[in-house]
Amino acid sequence: MLGCSLRSIALGLLSAAVLGSFAPAASAQLTDITQAPNTLNAGIKKSLTQQIGLGRGDVSTPNSSAFLIERDPFRAVARGRQLFQRKFTEGQGLGPRRNDGVGDIEHDAAIGAGLADSCAACHARPFGSAGFGGNVFTRPDSRDAPHLFGLGLIEMLGDEITQDLRAIRANASQQAVSSGSSVTLALASKGIGYGSITAFSDGSFDTSAVKGIDADLRVRPFFAQGKTMSMREFIVGALNAEMGLQAADPDTLAASQGQDVVTPSGMLLSGSLDAIDAPPAVSVTDDPDFDGVVDEVPVSLVDSLEFYLLNYFKPALGPQTAETALGAKTFKRISCTECHVQSLRITHDRRVADVETKFDGVLGNAVFNQLFATATPKHDSIDDLSGYPTLKPPLGAAFEVKNVFADFRRHDLGANFHERNFDGTVQTLFMTEPLWGVGSTPPYGHDGRSATLTDVILRHGGEAQAQRDRFVALSQSERDALLAFLNTLVLFAPPDTASNLDPANFGDPQFPLHGHGSIDLSVLFAVTSDKE
Repeated sequence: MLGCSLRSIALGLLSAAVLGSFAPAASAQLTDITQAPNTLNAGIKKSLTQQIGLGRGDVSTPNSSAFLIERDPFRAVARGRQLFQRKFTEGQGLGPRRNDGVGDIEHDAAIGAGLADSCAACHARPFGSAGFGGNVFTRPDSRDAPHLFGLGLIEMLGDEITQDLRAIRANASQQAVSSGSSVTLALASKGIGYGSITAFSDGSFDTSAVKGIDADLRVRPFFAQGKTMSMREFIVGALNAEMGLQAADPDTLAASQGQDVVTPSGMLLSGSLDAIDAPPAVSVTDDPDFDGVVDEVPVSLVDSLEFYLLNYFKPALGPQTAETALGAKTFKRISCTECHVQSLRITHDRRVADVETKFDGVLGNAVFNQLFATATPKHDSIDDLSGYPTLKPPLGAAFEVKNVFADFRRHDLGANFHERNFDGTVQTLFMTEPLWGVGSTPPYGHDGRSATLTDVILRHGGEAQAQRDRFVALSQSERDALLAFLNTLVLFAPPDTASNLDPANFGDPQFPLHGHGSIDLSVLFAVTSDKE
């Protein structure tokens, strides 16, 4: 079915139903209807036990995470989404706070993270999304929770850049050993420079000229300072630090012990080369927070959350005008794109679909936004004669990641961006923040201390001093155009955004409470009537 679009699949399914007859759209932070039943039947449709299913299992174990990811991937994404929104309870292991908020915060910043009962408590704006909105006291001047749109693409880009740079290192070493003399090669990937590396004939290296990343050449795109390489580490760590939920995750455990592990979402945790964060629990019987609940986050839940974020939607693009076109040109002309590189190419896309969301004054619902999302399949369909739904592996083709505006390097932007740590040290280097979604995410900066786009641009110094000064020198109309362009890089609420999976139905008698359209993955489930 490679030539079949999701539009034709979805509309074929929709033709058998009355538009607007779907269950109410999902929302941010959800209870499940087995715990909190209600007349509207609003909330997660499955209990936590049902979401856990039969564990990780395999492709022949129905209702296991491996089975869903391989055979019913859109249900796997939706299950991860519902887990992300789920309000966990104390009986399910929620809490306590790290050491109940007491201890040496200089060495354990998670003491200042607080306690949330869902991932959406920190990542919930816009409505129903894996967005932004949280703020934690893990630094004296706080940290803001960034949005998670396009997170899987960020992970893939960071990993591919790492592979490219390490291949250059291996080539330099091979040349040095063969020639018996030192060899210096430039480090570059996807058109971005990372300095250079010198290899010696004895197998050693001089990494003093490496720029923007660690000497091991691993890009770590997560956290403002560039701390973590994979979404799985991020998920396991956040569940523990922000929610008091401990996962005995076998993948991060094995990788932290030096093994190489490929997760169900296809990410290689290269423990033989990289330091991987160990999970807080080492076995399903471990109770590291002494709350009496063990196996708080079974591996199938981590699998579902990772697969959800791998496939999570990219930010949208708002209406483009002559003014925004001028703004984009101006942004490039004053050299902002030296660090905020507009678009980058992935050579092997691990996602099963792409969703392109942009302004559409006709197909948008014109109530909650004027955007329309078009979903396109990126998976194969293989009948293994098992009698189960076909295997649906990702095609693994190349993909152009447009309007990400990032370079996957750390930079020193001067004292205005420097950050105090509790032990008195100062963090001076930060990853270039991808600008997609920036029009929706004030306040700005890793600490949320810049109220407007103008404020955060004027805050730039250090390596970006020249660009900041060029912005100041622009005419008012040029500045307005540049800001107008940045404001078209927006986030959106998936439950309120019409799509080819669930278009707006303006004729619905209850419009817009019903019929406003959404990105409804359930029409792509193997069994569409079985909701998540």
